[in-house]
Parts: sequence; structure tokens; C-alpha cells
Amino acid sequence: MAQERISGIHHVTAITAEGQKNIDFYCGLLGLRLVKVTVNFDDPQSYHLYYGDELGRSGTIMTFFVWPGGHRGRLGSGQVRATAFSIPRTSPAFWEARLKTASFTGLKSSTRFGDAVLAFEDPDGIPLELIAPAKGGTHTPWSGGPVPIEQAIRGFHGVSLSVERYEHSAELLTRTLGFQPGGEDGNRFRFVADGPHAQVVDVLCAPDGARGTMGAGIVHHVAFRAADNESHRQWRQLLAKERYNVTPVIDRTYFRSIYFREPGGVLFEIATDSPGFTVDETPEALGASLRLPPQYESARGQIEKLLPRLRLPNGSVP
Repeated sequence: MAQERISGIHHVTAITAEGQKNIDFYCGLLGLRLVKVTVNFDDPQSYHLYYGDELGRSGTIMTFFVWPGGHRGRLGSGQVRATAFSIPRTSPAFWEARLKTASFTGLKSSTRFGDAVLAFEDPDGIPLELIAPAKGGTHTPWSGGPVPIEQAIRGFHGVSLSVERYEHSAELLTRTLGFQPGGEDGNRFRFVADGPHAQVVDVLCAPDGARGTMGAGIVHHVAFRAADNESHRQWRQLLAKERYNVTPVIDRTYFRSIYFREPGGVLFEIATDSPGFTVDETPEALGASLRLPPQYESARGQIEKLLPRLRLPNGSVP
């Protein structure tokens, strides 16, 4: 059985220093749905927030580790340089006006590979982009948010990685993961996965850039999709065979994960599409209460006392 190609991005995980501002921004301003409120599986004293479309489908999920008062990271090589969401072709003017109304400054408009790009930062300083693909998008957005559905975010467009040398990163993306070259623009090299959306990875060659450091305002890792457990097992076997220091399979309740660093230093994950976020909540109740992985449920009372209070979009407190 031949190894399948990666079909696109599963999720992107970043770090925020303030959970409430994070919820207000990604739900209230960008119009994403909060689909899960849980804890960091490796540090149950801190929140892990998940945003996405109606069900948190693969290719739409932006997640955050909440480190209250955490030190600010430094953006540099070996990191995700920008996370890009897809919007309709007719929407850039709407989004520029919406961000300006919310007192955002430093908005930058440009064109990249024929697509309109609006660049800005979230409250933690994480670089974000809204990209209106010239060919349009295929993903249906969440209809229950504060943004009109005809203007709403359609999941991810892709990510930009900053590395000192792009050749080895390019080899991993193409030879191992099955991405196809998608063009060059200066120091930007595009690679496209075999999927309908969330399929773009741009590699920025920055040989003179300082190495980035982890902290608030930085993307922790980017995850790619595996269709099922068997595909996931094959990806781990292949990465181990090619001498990547890949982790054992880890059960994250909503998907299964493996982690490794690509040659430029960016932390990659491969995550399964299933079982998804409705495994412990109904679609209607997604993100409405604190969910804990089974190993921490017996300590719920203690964990709830340690976690800061958050106001969820439905007005409740987890």
C-alpha cells in the first residue's frame, strides 16, 4: 500500500498570555466558533482553547495554550512566521473596515501569487493574514457567528514558515509529505498539499534572521492531517525510517498525534481527522463548558479552582 500524501493543515496551535482577550478577538472579531474549552494535556493548570467552524473540522482549527502573564516570545527563524485564513474574493474591503473599526493599526494590504492579502496582528502580536484566493475557496463557514456568512472566514489558507535554509525543509515537504511546488516570489517558496483547502505552506528563506524563542505571541506548532489511524501509523513509520525524531502516538482525545521537528526547526504534528470534537459534547453544546481528559476528571474540583475565570461567547463561565 503506497503512502498517501498530506491533504492539508489540521490545526495551528499558538500561545496567548490572556485568555479573555483571546476569546473576544477570535470569536467576537474574527467570528470563529469556540468549539472546545479544555486544559493543556501536559499542564492541566492552564487552559487550551480551540476555535474553528461549526464542528471544528480539520483545516479550520486555531488553538491556544493560555499562559497567563507568560513572557513574550521572539519571532524569528525556526518558527511559523504567519498564519493565514481564507476569506471570499469579495471580502477584503469588509475585513479592512471591520479591523479599522476595532482600532487595529498597522494593517497592510498586498497581493501574493495573485491573491489579495490583508496582514495584521492579534492581541498577543501573533502575525495573521486574511487571504482572498483568486480561485475562491471550497469550505463552508460557520453561519452562527457575528460575521455575515457571505464575508466569514473559510478556515485556513495556509502558513508561512521562517527558516535559515529552505532546501531541506522543501525536501521534507515534497519528497516525504507529498506537497507540490507552487511557485517562488523572492525568498518565498510555495508548496501546496493535495487537498481542497488549508493546503498552502510557504517557506521563507531567512539566512540572516535571529533564531526565534518560544513564549506568548508565538505559534507553538502546525499540525497536518492524517485521514485515519492506519494512515497515521504509516506516517509515523515513514518518518522514523527517514530518521526524524518522531514521538510515539499520543491520544489527545479529539485526535491522535505524533510530533517531530522539520529541518528548519519548526515543530510539526500529524493529527488524525477523527474522532473530532463531538466525541464528548453535542454539536449544539460545543465550547459551552470545561471538558477534561479522562485522566484529569477525578481532579476537576482542584483544577477548576486553579483556572482563571473566563467569559465564554454564550455568557457562561466554564
